[in-house]
Amino acid sequence: MTDAPQAPRATQSFSVKGQYIKDLSFENPHAPQSLVSANVRPAIDINVDLKAQKLQDDIYEMTLHLSAHAMVEGTTMFLVDLAYAGIFQVTGVPPEHVEPLILIDCPFVLFPFARRVIADVTRDGGFPPLMLDPIDFHALYLQNKARSEAAAS
Repeated sequence: MTDAPQAPRATQSFSVKGQYIKDLSFENPHAPQSLVSANVRPAIDINVDLKAQKLQDDIYEMTLHLSAHAMVEGTTMFLVDLAYAGIFQVTGVPPEHVEPLILIDCPFVLFPFARRVIADVTRDGGFPPLMLDPIDFHALYLQNKARSEAAAS
């Protein structure tokens, strides 16, 4: 008994074609006074946003936007705003899996590099390096998806 020939399976691949700082801003509005009173630990508000766009058939740009606003007693110590992007090639992945791949896996790949940029720029601005905690991009994806589905209904 011979097995029926099976159709060749499409090869799935995911690769990083490049990554880069798209936009970077650092503000130290009250220097040098903010550096003199650096003994007080600031309250830091962190915001994360993701933007993705299809560039070609299997090429996507994912931009991880991170911003941090540090304040002490109502005074801004520093503001840092980073848009860190990557170009990703996604081949042979079923269409229903592309969105989660782009919005979960791509920012997961970019985050350590963006985290280093934030740490370096805050240190170079005269403050201790801001070491961002890891981000659960899967939970963020599910939260954003639920929010958009609720808005649509």
